[in-house]
Amino acid sequence: MKVRFFATFRDITRRKEEEVPAPDDVWELLNQLCERYGGFREKLISADGKEIHAETIILVNGRNICHLSGRGTRLTEYDVVSLFPVVAGG
Repeated sequence: MKVRFFATFRDITRRKEEEVPAPDDVWELLNQLCERYGGFREKLISADGKEIHAETIILVNGRNICHLSGRGTRLTEYDVVSLFPVVAGG
């Protein structure tokens, strides 16, 4: 499975993308990434540790997980997960 990192997430991982074994779902993937990359937890997971951070956008095969099954969105080896921080500007 491919994971693509954008903006500040790319700065944290120092990678544009990486291949990882597909976990069961998005929540498991996020927890694995938090273990692998220091500083990722506060960017990806809410302070109470129960939800995806409100300022994180996650796409699976180009579709926002908000329109799929949220953090329980199932993953396969063929999926592409893209992680974006919310960007604000003027």
